Amino acid sequence: MVDYKKLGFRCGLEIHQQVDSGKLFCRCPSIVHDANPTIEIHRRLRAVAGESGNIDAAAMYEMTKSKAMVYEGCDTSACLVEIDEEPPHGMDQDAIGVAIQVAKLLNARIVDEVLVMRKIVVDGSNVSGFQRTALIAENGYVTTSRGKVSVPTICLEEESAQKIESTPHHVQYRLDRLGVPLIEIATGSEILDPEHAQEVAEKLGMILRSTGKVKRGIGTIRQDVNVSITGGARTEIKGFQELKSIPKVIDYEIKRQIDLLAQKRPIVPEVRKAEQDLTTSFLRPMPGAQRMYPETDVPSVSLPRSLIDGIPLPKLLDVQIGELTKTYHLDLDIANTLVSDGLGPWFVRLCKECVNLKPSYIADTLLSLERQAKAKAGADIHISDKDMETLLHAVNASQAPKEAAIDIIVVMHQEKQPIKEVLSRFKPLSENEIESRIKTIIAKNPGMPFNALIGKVMAVLRGKADGKKITEMTKKMAGL
Repeated sequence: MVDYKKLGFRCGLEIHQQVDSGKLFCRCPSIVHDANPTIEIHRRLRAVAGESGNIDAAAMYEMTKSKAMVYEGCDTSACLVEIDEEPPHGMDQDAIGVAIQVAKLLNARIVDEVLVMRKIVVDGSNVSGFQRTALIAENGYVTTSRGKVSVPTICLEEESAQKIESTPHHVQYRLDRLGVPLIEIATGSEILDPEHAQEVAEKLGMILRSTGKVKRGIGTIRQDVNVSITGGARTEIKGFQELKSIPKVIDYEIKRQIDLLAQKRPIVPEVRKAEQDLTTSFLRPMPGAQRMYPETDVPSVSLPRSLIDGIPLPKLLDVQIGELTKTYHLDLDIANTLVSDGLGPWFVRLCKECVNLKPSYIADTLLSLERQAKAKAGADIHISDKDMETLLHAVNASQAPKEAAIDIIVVMHQEKQPIKEVLSRFKPLSENEIESRIKTIIAKNPGMPFNALIGKVMAVLRGKADGKKITEMTKKMAGL
């Protein structure tokens, strides 16, 4: 077993999460799409000295590649700001509000005034040759099962352009992602081992999602890991595909540095890429403070105490999950899915409105009815929130049987009929009607074994009455 303390293991994380708001320095929507481009520009980028008067090593490395940059985009999601032909507008207020929420959840000290800086980036991912970034808060912490981990800085910055194609001579980017607000959370080095690093990343992701104001899906959150051991050097690892890969990639990097030390080979600070086989490969030299200088085109933003105090704190997702399992007796996995999909408040409201339905049935309907209807119809079906509520209210009022839910949605889709009209055709049978039909089936099949008999009864009555009630009545009428 590896003794990480004896190795002098040091590890910190950088979490980058896209905010679900407009773009940070213009009023374009932050949508990513594959529409045919209406904009195409060509650029070559060169490294320049930062505020210290020196040229950053990572910027110089990228410039030596001497690649041409091609940018394409749509005028629905990019404007003159993205292509650096117009000064940036004021910072998006919604994005600032989300960053303040995150800072409060991480117990950080929020700055009095937001000052925007430029970070030199000449790999082509920023048309201007720099990324704008602003410190929002500092000196926070996150609590884990193994103690507190400090959060020295929380920043708000602009997302880079998305790389589409790369050749030895040029790189092609899309502009629609460029400028999307990005919250950057940097932790301290109190992380104890690789498994603890994964826990910290999971906890920070949960806190970000708790705001309900961050983007979801592949590529909307990224984790960078900084690792070093005694005698080695700080290595920044980028490109993690899954959180569960973090421990194995960190262990690989530790072993790589141990092997280099054993061979008495130099270890230099550098940025490496996490590969799919859980190894790492060289990406570029480690950037430094030389790449930072003030942004002169964006005025500072004051954050008065009244603004900060007026931003409410959401319940953390793990608290919401605990409340659902305790109050509504849901399985942990189902409660987790409801909360992760943002359905928790809707589920709670429906439970209060549909008191005749079990919470487990409501949860199952919200999570799986659309998928089941798609499978039965063999077609793409979308159930609107309004139709879902109408269906559940009908079942709650005994105006439609539970067993007919899938068929109701399928018929609504196939016949393009409003759900209320379809529901009128699925009204449950009265007890006398059920009894009459069961009696007819028994009379036609005297002496038939119960399992075969109930099969025939269900073939006629399924979806027209409660299944449990049909079974009980059939047993009684068959004398069983």
